[in-house]
Parts: sequence; C-alpha cells; structure tokens
Amino acid sequence: MSALFAATPQPPYYAAIFTSLRTPTDQGYGEMADRMVELAGQQAGYLGAESTRDAQGFGITVSYWESEEAIRQWKHNAEHQIAQEKGHTTWYQHFELRIAKVDRAYGKAR
Repeated sequence: MSALFAATPQPPYYAAIFTSLRTPTDQGYGEMADRMVELAGQQAGYLGAESTRDAQGFGITVSYWESEEAIRQWKHNAEHQIAQEKGHTTWYQHFELRIAKVDRAYGKAR
C-alpha cells in the first residue's frame, strides 16, 4: 500500500473530515501541521490520516479513529487546541469539520 493511504482496520471506525481554505500567510503553519500529525499519532484510538492541498490553498485531511470518544479526546488535547485557535484566527479563511462512521471500506491497488 502507498504511504499516501492510511492503513485502516476493518470497519467500523470513524473519520474526522477536515476541509479548509488557507489564508495567504504561513506564520508557522507548516511546522504546526507537522507537529499535529506527530501528536495525533500518539493519541489513543488514532488509526491514521490522509491529506492533500491544492495550489489555491484548498485542503482535505481525513483522520481515522477507533471511536467517537477518541475524536473527542483529540479535539480537547491542549496542544491541539492551541493549533485550532491559530487556525481560527490566522491560517484558515474557511473550514468545515465533519465526523462520520465508516461502515464499509474497500479498495484496490495495481
């Protein structure tokens, strides 16, 4: 499997789908994004993530979790809350977060 794809278990599990439109300014965004990937990987219930961003600044990150409780714990992580606040005030023109339960999953690699 490609390193671009999260190695998730058999369903059910949960997905936190974060879509965003960046502001033109960086102000430490790259470093914080790298730290959040590292920190999320240390959280109980974290299964992996997939992320992409286009040249216009529109991005999608899908993180996968064992449970809704694991997602709640991640949302309330103190360091993650600092990043969220910076996102609200500096890094994002617009964002949406959606939480979904994954009941079925399949794929194919060539």
